Parts: sequence; C-alpha cells; structure tokens
Amino acid sequence: MANALVSIQIIPKTKNGEDVIPYVDEAIKVIEQSGVNYEVHPLETTMEGDLQQLLEIVAVMNKRMIEIGSSNVISQVKVLYQPEGITLGTLTEKYR
Repeated sequence: MANALVSIQIIPKTKNGEDVIPYVDEAIKVIEQSGVNYEVHPLETTMEGDLQQLLEIVAVMNKRMIEIGSSNVISQVKVLYQPEGITLGTLTEKYR
C-alpha cells in the first residue's frame, strides 16, 4: 500500500525563453514510465506510492530536464507521508 503522496511542480529554465510545456510533458513521461499511480493537475502532478521511490522519481525528473536542455530546474514539492497508508482518492473522494 502507498505510504505517501508527493506533488511536484517542475519549472525548467529554457534556453531562450521557449515554452516550458514540452519540458513538463517530458517530466510527466518520467512519472508515467515509473509505473506509479499519478494525476496531472493544472499546476502540479501528484504521485502515489512509497516515499523513497517517489523522491527518486523527482530526482530523475530533474536530471531529465537537464538532459533535454534546461540549464537549471526549480521543483516545488509537497509531501504527505502517512505510514499506515494513503491514496490519491482519500483526500479528494468527497469532491468527486
């Protein structure tokens, strides 16, 4: 069972002020390829899983931004760690 939710907003610095959306799409692809459960929202993406695994995904996302041409990356991360278990739906089910 998942013990953490990690939300990330990744803000890559582009070379000449290009649109960041292709970079963000690539960051989301990193999450998708990891196999964890996730939801994309307008200002951030939230992942569900083991805390250590999710933090490793954040690191891979940042490295990927550099690989594709960003000179630096700001990552705003929120973490909910709940050892007895937590899911994406737990916090939002009453709104659906």
